[in-house]
Amino acid sequence: MRCEYADGVKVDYTGPLQVTKGQEVNIFIKEELIPEDIQLDLDMALFKNSCVDMRAIAETVQKTYGNKACIHE
Repeated sequence: MRCEYADGVKVDYTGPLQVTKGQEVNIFIKEELIPEDIQLDLDMALFKNSCVDMRAIAETVQKTYGNKACIHE
């Protein structure tokens, strides 16, 4: 699922999760390493096909990991 927002935030969840916003934000989390609570929210957003929920998840991810992170191992 991919969502883009007017302020430039992009959320791409196609297994791994990636949140970007120009040069300001770049967060990548490998699928197996997505925390369980975030994974549950992602599954629900997918089920509802909700970019509103994906935006909330992106904000949670940013608060948790900061603006730049690469979680792959």
